[in-house]
Amino acid sequence: MGRNKFDVDEELESPFRFIHFKRLYVYLKPYKKSILFTTLIMLVSSAANLIGPYLIKQAIDVKIPGKDVGGLGILAGIYLISLVITGLCLKYKIRMMTEIGQSVILNIRKNLFTHLQKLSFSFYDSKPHGKILVRVVNYVNSLSDLLSNGLINLITDLFSLFVILGFMFSINVRLTLLSMAGFPFLAIVIFFIKNAQRKAWQNLSNKQSNMNAYIHESINGIKVTQAFSREDENKRIFRDVSESYRTAWMKAVKIQFLLWPSIENLSTLTVSFIYIMGISLISHGVTVGALIAFVGYIGMFWTPLTNIGNFYNAIINATAYLERIFETMDEEPAILSDPKAVGLPDIKGNVEFKNVVFGYEGEEKVLDNINFCVKPGETIALVGATGSGKTTIVSLISRFYNINAGKIEIDGIDIKTVTIPSLRKQMGVMLQDPFIFSGTIMDNIRYGRLDATDEEVIEAAKSVQAHQFISRLKDGYLTEVNERGTRLSNGQRQLISFARALLADPKILILDEATSSIDSETELALQKGLERLLLGRTSFIIAHRLSTIQNATRILVIDKGRIIEEGAHQVLLNKKGHYWKLYISQFISSAVG
Repeated sequence: MGRNKFDVDEELESPFRFIHFKRLYVYLKPYKKSILFTTLIMLVSSAANLIGPYLIKQAIDVKIPGKDVGGLGILAGIYLISLVITGLCLKYKIRMMTEIGQSVILNIRKNLFTHLQKLSFSFYDSKPHGKILVRVVNYVNSLSDLLSNGLINLITDLFSLFVILGFMFSINVRLTLLSMAGFPFLAIVIFFIKNAQRKAWQNLSNKQSNMNAYIHESINGIKVTQAFSREDENKRIFRDVSESYRTAWMKAVKIQFLLWPSIENLSTLTVSFIYIMGISLISHGVTVGALIAFVGYIGMFWTPLTNIGNFYNAIINATAYLERIFETMDEEPAILSDPKAVGLPDIKGNVEFKNVVFGYEGEEKVLDNINFCVKPGETIALVGATGSGKTTIVSLISRFYNINAGKIEIDGIDIKTVTIPSLRKQMGVMLQDPFIFSGTIMDNIRYGRLDATDEEVIEAAKSVQAHQFISRLKDGYLTEVNERGTRLSNGQRQLISFARALLADPKILILDEATSSIDSETELALQKGLERLLLGRTSFIIAHRLSTIQNATRILVIDKGRIIEEGAHQVLLNKKGHYWKLYISQFISSAVG
């Protein structure tokens, strides 16, 4: 089997720049007072923690030789107080920074989701939805540790580092300089690890994205999978995708964990070296207490270095995720309101296409020089072979895509000159694949107009013949349905979607294969409701079953992106052209069936 899209990693279109962290700071800015106070608390904690070795030095060198039991008690009391202060400060820091970190994550995720709502169909057409989902959930979650602990720990560890160095220099300058001999080796390790680690985590984010995308698609297509007994093949693909993720994870972790043991080994070697040098210097003025205190400070000295190394790891890891998060946020919607756009006033419903040319990105023309004019209240049916351009025409009216050339006007106003929300609020659209959201049936119908009353929802359902089946359900309109309406039949989902579109009371109504999954008996009842609902409303209907559009004001026959015939049902039959052939072929197929 050939390569599938889940094997293909996403190319990073906007590589990491330091400005990404500046953008992250924008999210931290509202909490800067709390962060500053927490930092001060942790500096107090760090200072309290660092006094321990110095107290031990005083006890060994002064209090014990002087047999000062009272003095030892005082030192012990001070040491105990320092431990209590350290514990209380740490508790406050954990609580406060966890709260701040999760608040920042909430805001990032909210902004990312809001931006996704603005992106055009073309963005979702070109990217597996699982790869979008992983950015909103997993990648944002991966910033948690950095935001909750990283920054405060970095400041605290840097402060500790300088205080420790102060204590060490005050005890013995020569030993302090010797203890820093491992620094050049640490710098070399960091230099070689940096680039490899960033690339490894970028690769891991790609593999995680691939796996998430495949899982998402597999769940959505589970019925097809089982219907075609494709479980074994899907397991093979998933095994390959998840194995790629495991391999990438192991490689990234191996590189990441090179830094920590490097620091630990350097720390152990330095302590051993200092013991050897310290013992040889005892006869030259270095006391036992000073040596023990110095070794204690060396242990403390390498601890913040280890923490800073972990922070460095967190930065590298976060970089791989920030790149993807901000890349998505920087994705420009293909469809934007012009800066000078104004709100579309209440419309009558006149629609005109003037020399419209359109082709999807990187593809040939789908529509070629389309011209037609629709008067308010007319019902226009579009027919033609699959791929002829019918759905594209109605999508352009709602401006889901931008045209390449020509002009589309509503009531004489170019739709490019009005704001997109003001345009779409006056339209009702029922797409070819009706989508049902998780929640009640009442909520799903009300999705078209959130301020609608229950009575208005029920009236809309009655108008499209949905009320009968809804009333038979156990909880009626309060029946809970799953995502995509899996508990409902295709016809029931379409009726609910139809009621949703009609409830919005649009001036322009677009029905894309609205009756494709409705049985003949329900379709006859639906037609009666449509006659009243379409009255006085400009409507566009796409239907393969020509029996559903015989009463349309006008029928446009589309072929290869062009209008090849136009007229009422009987007029087109009398011409005995393309429409006549379509009608006859369906009539014969129906008769044979």
